[in-house]
Amino acid sequence: MTIQAEIKKSFHRVARAIAKRPALGRSTYVSTTRVQGLVCHIEEGNWRMQTDMPQQLGGQGTAPTPGMLGRAALGSCLATGYLLWASKMDVAIQKLEVEVQADSDDAGLFGTADTPPGYSEVRYCVSVDSSASEDEVLNMLDQAERHSPWLDVFCRPVSCKREVKYTATA
Repeated sequence: MTIQAEIKKSFHRVARAIAKRPALGRSTYVSTTRVQGLVCHIEEGNWRMQTDMPQQLGGQGTAPTPGMLGRAALGSCLATGYLLWASKMDVAIQKLEVEVQADSDDAGLFGTADTPPGYSEVRYCVSVDSSASEDEVLNMLDQAERHSPWLDVFCRPVSCKREVKYTATA
């Protein structure tokens, strides 16, 4: 069985389970980040990772920046979704690559100008090698993007709520 056939089988199995019991598809994810200097130690379940800032910003440059992980989350979510949907739709993929480009102005981060601290524009370029027709590939990309969680996070305003647990120290 090819990898795309295995993915298709798994895709349909999970989709059927969620269709029968929608609660299976609902989750709350919790990650915890602890900071030492500008190095962040991140834990979620059994996974551990770190972020850091470049030395010129006071970090050590020992790990990816949070922005790099955000761009990687978008790129890898799109790539994964494309392969899931290509497999579901029987669109053969020989090679797939997603490049994410993001424009920013650090003046917003450092408060030196009244500009947003986030991105002013995000672009992504999808390179696909396939024996399927271009129309089939474009249709698959459209379907996958309609169901991409991280593309949705980047494109749609999401409610963010802060809670503060303050402890006074001497």
